[in-house]
Amino acid sequence: MERQPQRPVSAGEWHRGWPVVAAAMIGIGTGPGLFQNLSSLFIVGPIEEFGWSRGDIATAAGLGLLGGLAAPFLGRLADRIGARAIILLAMVLLGLVYAGMASLSGPLWQYQLLIFGLALTVPGTSAIVYGKLISQRFHAHRGIALGIATSGISLSSLALAPVLGAVITAYGWRIGFLALGAVVCGLALPAVLMLLQGEPGQMVRPDPNGASPIVVEGMTGAEARRDSRYWRLALTAALINVASVGLVTSLVPFGMDRGFGATEAALLVTSFAASQVVGRLVMGAMVDRFRPQLTAAAFALVSALAFVVLQTPTPGLPLLVAAVFFAGLMNGAEHDLLPFLAARLFGLRAYGEVYGLLVMISLFGTAIGVTAFGRLHDATGDYSAALTMAAVALGGAAMLFATLRERPLPHVQVAAQPV
Repeated sequence: MERQPQRPVSAGEWHRGWPVVAAAMIGIGTGPGLFQNLSSLFIVGPIEEFGWSRGDIATAAGLGLLGGLAAPFLGRLADRIGARAIILLAMVLLGLVYAGMASLSGPLWQYQLLIFGLALTVPGTSAIVYGKLISQRFHAHRGIALGIATSGISLSSLALAPVLGAVITAYGWRIGFLALGAVVCGLALPAVLMLLQGEPGQMVRPDPNGASPIVVEGMTGAEARRDSRYWRLALTAALINVASVGLVTSLVPFGMDRGFGATEAALLVTSFAASQVVGRLVMGAMVDRFRPQLTAAAFALVSALAFVVLQTPTPGLPLLVAAVFFAGLMNGAEHDLLPFLAARLFGLRAYGEVYGLLVMISLFGTAIGVTAFGRLHDATGDYSAALTMAAVALGGAAMLFATLRERPLPHVQVAAQPV
């Protein structure tokens, strides 16, 4: 009997919220994560032109990701001034970064500075802004809504990997960067702003029962930081990125080291992107129905086992493609799961600030993973040590997910904020 009043609210979520989900798919799908997924396509050109090593590129990229230190502050700014301004600034900056990449002249510090700028665009092109917009409009279907939204990065990686590969082969890596910039500023930004144009200026989720027009549940940023679960969740995100981002940024050279040509090695990038689509959508559907913490632990264990399989001495291409798919599954699921758990465990009251710090910490994991995969390869001559490190990291993430317990959240009245 109690479910009946909730059905209209649940059914109306998609009717009211689909423009935000569509905007998030496009915005996240063309954000810096796209370059992260496709970065291995851009490794060979600078190595040949400037004499950089894989370790040099990995270290520069890892240090440049320190720009992620700004994520919690920009997330807090998004809580105060609204999403649209942050989205606009981030996407314009991202286009400028790609133009700078196309103009690299040789010094490694240039690449490092541009990666720093790339990291600064994360808050406006990720679930820091889009996760809050979606969580305010979806409750019963929040998991699958986030899953669909965050699958944008996987779909764009699948679609653009062969296109950019062909562009780089035909015209060079510099034109490849310019093509990425044109996609962001010429196509994605106008579409996102158009989809968000009709959104109401209220960023908090109204009480479905109508008792209070502006009610939000959750902790302040300070309260969340005093909760040990917050730091455990942050560590899981960092460990997942150590493993999965370290792998995806090395996929093409990893495949070529195994004796495959550049075209065959590029299939590994496609496999990883496909795993992200499946991971996001399956995880999104499951967390709406089952306990999300245990579901996450199971996904992490599957990916850990896949990293073990990747160490097979002489795998055929089908086995390698399959292993990359399952290794990337947790990376796909994590992009849906982290904003879902941030909203579920700590609420929406200070979502931008809370989730922004989680993203910052996860970027430390990204920096460690990218640097470690490159440097361990330079030190040992192959990726075995890096793959072992990744398997251990994902095993640790699985154990941490299982420790996250849910507690009731406070409800408070807040002032309306602009979208």
